[in-house]
Amino acid sequence: MPVPSPTPYAVVGHPVAHSRSPFIHAAFARQTGQAMHYERLDCGPDGFAAAVRHFAAGGAGGCNITVPFKFDALALAARCSARARLAGAANTLRFDADGWLADNTDGCGLVRDIEHGAGRPLAGQRVLLIGAGGAGAGVLGPLLETGPRELVLCNRSAGRAEALVARHAELAARQGVALSSAPLQQPGTAFDVVINASASSLQAAAVPVPDAVLRPGALAIDLMYGAAAQPFVHWAGRHGAHGRDGLGMLVEQAAEAFFIWRGVRPDSAPVLQALRAELAAGR
Repeated sequence: MPVPSPTPYAVVGHPVAHSRSPFIHAAFARQTGQAMHYERLDCGPDGFAAAVRHFAAGGAGGCNITVPFKFDALALAARCSARARLAGAANTLRFDADGWLADNTDGCGLVRDIEHGAGRPLAGQRVLLIGAGGAGAGVLGPLLETGPRELVLCNRSAGRAEALVARHAELAARQGVALSSAPLQQPGTAFDVVINASASSLQAAAVPVPDAVLRPGALAIDLMYGAAAQPFVHWAGRHGAHGRDGLGMLVEQAAEAFFIWRGVRPDSAPVLQALRAELAAGR
């Protein structure tokens, strides 16, 4: 019986040389016995749509989308999931023959990492979300669905934060969550969970909110990972909070994308452990 040719998949963005997604999906494929190949595809600052269409035309099964194209990805698909529609952004495309599907796995990946990886249930908590770009938009809906007591969204551009809050107001009301936006300089104090979904770590900028946002013992998680996340993680530790990088979220959102593509849900825990060992070894 002939062995099926591996189906191509990729992470598409600019830049992507740092991405650990190929390691993660190769591990998932080995674990589940799936015939697939995963690569990095840097499309440059202006070539996103053309690069994705060319990749799909070559027999690919789908792709992940990273910065700065998560808003652009939604427009390429004939269909989108409810969570991608609410976010207005997508990080996963599946190239179906009858029309591409856009989805967003960032939020469910973050929630799973917080609640299972970090052991912090979000129900009843006060949550601060920093950043209303593609990452913030992708995680806001799933965060609200966990039922925190309050969620404050702060962003450098007040208008973008207000628009994102307005789009999620109905969901927040259904879940009984007090949802609001606030300026970066005055977001409030003593939050239980602080999530940095802004580009500050990627740009090696200072932590964009005051120290008082952290209550003692709070969880502070940066959606970046590796060296980029360390200043935020160290900042959290200096102020009595538990700092965490975004590596767990990266693996969890990848597991959801893998399921969307292949219909098989991999075990994320051993892959996260192996990835942390890779990073610790400097590989």
